[in-house]
Amino acid sequence: MMKTRYFESHKLNLSADEKEYYLNDEPLKVQDSDSTKKRDYTKSEFDTEISKAVSQFVNRSFEHIVLLLGAGASVVKNEEGEIDPEYGKTVAMIAEQVLGQLSSKKYKLPNFNDPSVKISTDVFTLEEMAKDIGYCDNIICTNKYGKRLDPQFNLETFLSRLKTYTQFVKTDQQKWEDSQNAIFDIIKQATSYEYDKSKFKHKALINILSKKLLPENKLSIITTNYDTLIEDAAESMNYTVFDGFSFSRTPKFDDDMFEWHLSKHVSNVKTRENIYKKQVIDLLKIHGSLTWRRDGKDVIRLNKKAPGKTIMIFPSSDKYMQSYEEPYFELFARFQDLLKQPNTLLITTGFSFADNHISRMIIQAISHNPSLSTLIADYSLNPVDPNKNWEILHDMLHDTYPIVFLKATLNEKLTDYLGGIE
Repeated sequence: MMKTRYFESHKLNLSADEKEYYLNDEPLKVQDSDSTKKRDYTKSEFDTEISKAVSQFVNRSFEHIVLLLGAGASVVKNEEGEIDPEYGKTVAMIAEQVLGQLSSKKYKLPNFNDPSVKISTDVFTLEEMAKDIGYCDNIICTNKYGKRLDPQFNLETFLSRLKTYTQFVKTDQQKWEDSQNAIFDIIKQATSYEYDKSKFKHKALINILSKKLLPENKLSIITTNYDTLIEDAAESMNYTVFDGFSFSRTPKFDDDMFEWHLSKHVSNVKTRENIYKKQVIDLLKIHGSLTWRRDGKDVIRLNKKAPGKTIMIFPSSDKYMQSYEEPYFELFARFQDLLKQPNTLLITTGFSFADNHISRMIIQAISHNPSLSTLIADYSLNPVDPNKNWEILHDMLHDTYPIVFLKATLNEKLTDYLGGIE
């Protein structure tokens, strides 16, 4: 019977099947208080074992904590256990939205000067584009739910080809540009949602991890997401966020802002001490944000509904090249520096390690920084088709690198495991 892995390090493996819970493949038993016999663990007791294992790994007086949030960190499950489409979506879900919204061959593009004004324009369907750019002649399959995208359809690869094709196409050039912009707009809309404290657990995670650090060491949060969930959660708790933008009336990007702390002098009889403000975090949005706009040579931060072209790295296989542009280059370089710090804990959640650029950066840091400990939290530790980076990390775990895998998502069990036992 196939076991589901819940926690794995090079010494400890907690797993379960439909009948029992296991520690290193041995059934977990506990003495029954009402008899001399031992009984099987309950789900609650098994969760306690997971919390203990996580606690032993993360509660080691780390000087620095780096939290990496991927797309899965914004995903919320509904009562049926399905992904709630009102909130975070997978890339596959966004691709289905693109398919549906372009099927009429019309799309209302927002006016960049006034997003409330929509301009109806002619567009190609996703099927037409896929065929014309040489991606695939047939991207549709039929199942019990009707027409769906083929499971092998890769939105990132498709967009890479589309962007290249659109640059050189001669016929229907405007229609091709409008079709591409329509896809980008659908992605923006699909990743824009409001913070709901009853659904998201970003507040709890920020609080738990911040309390594990001394006030002079800020929690560093790295995210590939465009949404504003971290900013909204932080604001609701009166946290101060250093996101690389100035504190001016119109915030401008200035990488040097991350070097600053908030502190005050306190006069004593013999000396003057510096007291650092608590509840301060660094936020690096390495793929851009719904709130970023270009203003001449500057990158500024506005309300996400403000006019102007949003600065974002859209899904594509050339994300690596885009990361060398401003302000992404500065953010990636700073992320790399954070991983080189001594006595650092890296926690990833909702990140699949399919992004080669970021994954290789992390793998290299684990290989060369012996004091970097890494906790990888994901919705499944039994992927059907693990990517190469996932396999490398799993091999490194068995080579006794300080890595653990945890079956948990941000909006379900992660905060319980991290905060359950202090």
